[in-house]
Parts: sequence; C-alpha cells; structure tokens
Amino acid sequence: MGEQRYIEFIQDVLISIHENLHELTERKNFADPEELTHIEAKIIAYQEMLAIIRMSADQFNLPKGDIGL
Repeated sequence: MGEQRYIEFIQDVLISIHENLHELTERKNFADPEELTHIEAKIIAYQEMLAIIRMSADQFNLPKGDIGL
C-alpha cells in the first residue's frame, strides 16, 4: 500500500470519530435521563480514542494537521 492510502485510511477513521462525536453531542440534548449516561460514556470513549491517536501521532512525529487532528 502506498503512503497516500494510509493517510486516507487514517483520515477516514478520524472523520468517522468526529462525526460520531458530533451526532452523540446532538443526541445528548434530547436524550432521556436513562439514555444520557450511555451517551456520555460513548462521548468519553471517542474522546479517549482521539487522545490516543494524537499521542501516537506525536510519538511518530506526524503532522497532525495533515491527517485531520
């Protein structure tokens, strides 16, 4: 696989994570109290995934802006 395909793969994953975070944040505004805890937990999990990816990008000296971080 070429380097560009890897970049596109990472960007696709990041786009999905950001879209899911946005959708969950919107749902949180209209959630029932029993659903709210589940939504908040998912938001935290996605934020943790982004933090891990950012730390890994730093360790590999990757330009975070180029991959969508």
